[in-house]
Amino acid sequence: MSESFQSLEFCLDIVRRRRLLIFFVGVCLFALATAVAILWPPTYRSTATILIIEQEVPSDFVRSTITSYADQQIERIKAQVMSRSRLYPIIEEHNLYEDLREHDTSAAALEEFIDDIRIEVMSADVVDRRTGRPTQATIAFTLSYEGSAPYITQKIANELTTLFLNENLKNREQQVQQATAFLKQESEKLANSLQQFEKKIAEFKNKANGALPELFQMNMQLLSQVERELIEKNQQAQVQEERILYLEGELARRKSELQIKPDGSLSLREQLKALRHQYASLASHLSQEHPDIIKLKGEIEALEGIVGKPSDSRELSEELKNEELKLSKLLEKYGDDHPDVIRARSTIVLLKEQTTDTTSSGSDSEDDNLYDPTYVTLMTQLATAKTTFAHLSASKKRLEKRVSEYAARVELTPEIEPTYQALVRERDNAAKKFQEYRSRLLEAQVAEGLELERKGERFSLVDPPSLPEEPIRPNRKAIIFLGLVLALAGGVGSAVLAESLDDSIRSVDRLRAIAKIPTLGVIPYLSTREEQRARIRARSLFGVGALVLTAVSLVMIHVFWLPLDVIWYTALRKLRIG
Repeated sequence: MSESFQSLEFCLDIVRRRRLLIFFVGVCLFALATAVAILWPPTYRSTATILIIEQEVPSDFVRSTITSYADQQIERIKAQVMSRSRLYPIIEEHNLYEDLREHDTSAAALEEFIDDIRIEVMSADVVDRRTGRPTQATIAFTLSYEGSAPYITQKIANELTTLFLNENLKNREQQVQQATAFLKQESEKLANSLQQFEKKIAEFKNKANGALPELFQMNMQLLSQVERELIEKNQQAQVQEERILYLEGELARRKSELQIKPDGSLSLREQLKALRHQYASLASHLSQEHPDIIKLKGEIEALEGIVGKPSDSRELSEELKNEELKLSKLLEKYGDDHPDVIRARSTIVLLKEQTTDTTSSGSDSEDDNLYDPTYVTLMTQLATAKTTFAHLSASKKRLEKRVSEYAARVELTPEIEPTYQALVRERDNAAKKFQEYRSRLLEAQVAEGLELERKGERFSLVDPPSLPEEPIRPNRKAIIFLGLVLALAGGVGSAVLAESLDDSIRSVDRLRAIAKIPTLGVIPYLSTREEQRARIRARSLFGVGALVLTAVSLVMIHVFWLPLDVIWYTALRKLRIG
């Protein structure tokens, strides 16, 4: 056909001619849309809102060991909760997705269950404390479940919410406990390592025998001090050695004076001995008042004044004991090098020699019992000098040994310094690392206490899952409205399509366009009586069909969607009638 559809009369003629087709197609499409809107199973959603609360104690005082962001924690908990071991028992408990489990695998039911769970995070614009820049932070999130039954949907949403909250607490406790255990284990390892380094350094110090780099200056000072002392001891020993030589010469000279003189005359000691023998001989037959006896007594007393009286061994022993007691008391107060100690030892040596000589010689040896003060003094001085020299020699040996030790330490220090410094550096590094881990361990323990007392960052349920009153799907009003629009468009479109495919001549313009000749007249269509009756029957059937379709639609709406009285009162309320 070539007539333009722009003519209103022509369009109305098409509508009149194709009204049955338009009505049938429109009614079918609208009925299909209505059936879809009514028969589509409803889907309900129950939603819980969970708020993310920051830790109560400021992070400047207690820093948490959980450093992940809130959205990362949510994703991790989601992955743990959305596992088969957690979700499939819920499916079996509430008998969800029964058709899928009967006709398909359990994995398909689990996948459908996961698809029905919705998690949406809620963010807010905040300022980052560390950088000072504006950013977005997750402050809350919603957990929803979509199901076909309101009560089951709410119950499952509650169970999922409980799973999320418990899993968050469990995860945070595990994280802080694992962090604390790890830091404790590392601290113990570092403590053992530090102890091993300390042991190595102690063994190295023992082997070094004082030649440590840190003792180098002290060793140098001690070496100088001991060398000065050694020089002083050498000088003192030299003086004592010269004195010994001098005293030995004097003692030899005194001995020669007490012995027989070179010209054959008797010495004073021998003269005293002879006078005593003579006195003993005369006293045996002369009285004490005899002039010879008196004369001999005078001569003996004169010589005794020069040579000395004989010593008693008992007196010497008593004096020796006193000197030994005196020496023991001096040793309690002073050292071996003290002058009083040296003098006392010299006296003891001399007294021992005199006691030995007196005891071995017997009572008849009056010559050995004689006592010469000068000779004894020289002997005492000589013994003192020898004792002093012996002590000085011992002191020199000790000082020389110390000089050798300090010199060896000073020489050994540069050789062992690299090894020692390496050990010290390793020990210091281990100690520094140990202190660092120890401080972190204390912080982790405080953070663990914070989490166990529920004072750290946590999830708080601010809006529990509620019982859904209306389904979120389908939107029956929108479906019916779209069905109506589709019915109108489908009916008109079917009429236009049918008219386009029809080659019948229904107008003068169409005939003129085809025949290319002018028309003489137009004879209208005259319907027969049978056609009129058929038209009446068709209209009656159309009316009855419309009534039946309307009644069926109302019944389906009343049964499957909302009661008609509720719809009526809702419409009145919206229109503000009554």
